[in-house]
Amino acid sequence: MNTASAPVTDDTPLSARQTFKALHAHVRPHRWAVALGLLCALIGAAGGLLQPLATKALVDRLSSGATIAGIVLALTALVVLSTVVEALGAFVLERTAESVVLAARRTLIGRLLRLRLAEWERVPPGDLMSRVTSDTTLLRAVSTQAVVSAATGAVAFVAAIVVMAVLDIVLLGVTLGVVAAAGGAVALVMPKIAKATERSQEAVGEISIALERVFGAFRTVKASGAEERETARVDAAATRAWRHGVKSAKWEAVAGSADGFAVQLAFLAVLGIGGARVASGAMPLSTLIAFLLYLFYLIEPVSRLVDAVSHYQEGAAAIARIAQVERLSTEPATQQETAQHETARHETARHETAPQTPASVRFEDVSFRYRPDRPYIHQHVSFDVPGTGMTAFVGPSGAGKSTVFALLERFYEATGGRVLVDGKDVRDWPLHGLRAAIGYVEQDAPVLAGTLRENLIFAAPSATEDDLRDVLARTRLDTLVQRLPHGLDTPVGHRGSKLSGGERQRIAIARALLRKPRLLLLDEATSQLDAVNELAVREVVADVARETTVLVVAHRLSTVTGADRIVVMDAGRVRAVGTHEELVAADELYARLAATQLLTPGLSPR
Repeated sequence: MNTASAPVTDDTPLSARQTFKALHAHVRPHRWAVALGLLCALIGAAGGLLQPLATKALVDRLSSGATIAGIVLALTALVVLSTVVEALGAFVLERTAESVVLAARRTLIGRLLRLRLAEWERVPPGDLMSRVTSDTTLLRAVSTQAVVSAATGAVAFVAAIVVMAVLDIVLLGVTLGVVAAAGGAVALVMPKIAKATERSQEAVGEISIALERVFGAFRTVKASGAEERETARVDAAATRAWRHGVKSAKWEAVAGSADGFAVQLAFLAVLGIGGARVASGAMPLSTLIAFLLYLFYLIEPVSRLVDAVSHYQEGAAAIARIAQVERLSTEPATQQETAQHETARHETARHETAPQTPASVRFEDVSFRYRPDRPYIHQHVSFDVPGTGMTAFVGPSGAGKSTVFALLERFYEATGGRVLVDGKDVRDWPLHGLRAAIGYVEQDAPVLAGTLRENLIFAAPSATEDDLRDVLARTRLDTLVQRLPHGLDTPVGHRGSKLSGGERQRIAIARALLRKPRLLLLDEATSQLDAVNELAVREVVADVARETTVLVVAHRLSTVTGADRIVVMDAGRVRAVGTHEELVAADELYARLAATQLLTPGLSPR
């Protein structure tokens, strides 16, 4: 049986250990590139570390009157070499950072498209999109720059301290005292940066949610005159992001200036104490000059360490949000190279070459609810649908009709009982194989941005031109294609905005028929069609029902009076099964629905 990953139980922040572990998981595949970048950075740092010593030697030679040409040439070569190596390392790290972001985005996108429907309905799509875009961008800095900056900064800092200790231990003590005080101040600031960055990222997610909400109902927003109100809603989220971003920038500025202030303060202290030591003969002038140069050299490694911690604090919030997505429950990967999927692929190929037989459907005492704290949508639902023919599901809104389709497609798992296709529990089917046998037309008949052709072959990419012509004629879309400027290759707009509701519905039906399914699910598939096109589609469905199993959810009973069997549902239960004539005579609810829709003139609504 296919299983999913563990669902999210809470949004508890990651501990420092968990954050580092998650970061390591992102960086590990690129560890050799990071190591190369680190090596280049260390070579560049070593070049900078040798320059003060070369300067000391230069001053000593000037004092003794010796030639300095060799030292100048060596110093020049050292500067050029360290610059070239550092530039190479910077490129390697930037490229690696982009690769880390690309890998994270690929993983997230693949995971998001496999989310279980319950998770997708729980988390706003705009927030999920912001995690793929803005959060992964923050991952870029922390994945390489923070790691390498911390390593090179620490190595360069320790090396400089060792050399400074050799030069003069007294001046080193003065320097470390000042730097330690500044380091304590920075440590107090870092948690504030992390908190402000996390709040800023959450606000960016709110912007995406607000925009997705507006663009998902753009015409309704305009028709309701709600542009100003919705603008204010998005503006409020943008303002929150700005406010927290400014707060983060403020603390980053404090942390960034603290290291420079510490070095400047240390410089004044060393200059005063060192000058006194030179005047007293306790140390030569060249040593003081070299020590001061090392003091300024410390600015870079200390800045790197501060930047690394700042980037890490910023990235920790992004890593936590990315990790939350990685804990969301997903369906099994349909293309995963496992023995089970190889078997499913061969089984699918065998079915494609074998004659397509209609699928049978059976619900055995099925109960379902979305969560333990929610009421049951289905309560002990049982019915049997043999292969071929049309079976209709009718009843009041909220009776659980569309949920039948959701359980068949395994968008949700039954809480109790069994859902069987061809006598086999759907949970024992390979998910890809199950859905490959089903054609599904949703109630709102979604059309994707792209061309008409892309929408038609979306579920059947291998469909031929003959298949397309046949299904276009059957669904009466051929006249639409003829009047479009580019025929099948005409863009249909965002969510099919350039098409009418009836055209979108017929496209959805054509898309399902191109799949040549063994089981066809139609959820209110003719609700937006005019009488002429509705009749044509009904004829198509009746024709399809002769060679496949068709299940129809309908509110308009006129569309299903000719069904082979009608399942009447009410309050999550099956109350009757029969033909139209049988149910009019035997079931009070169905008779009342039929009378309300003027299908039984002799009856009146009660």
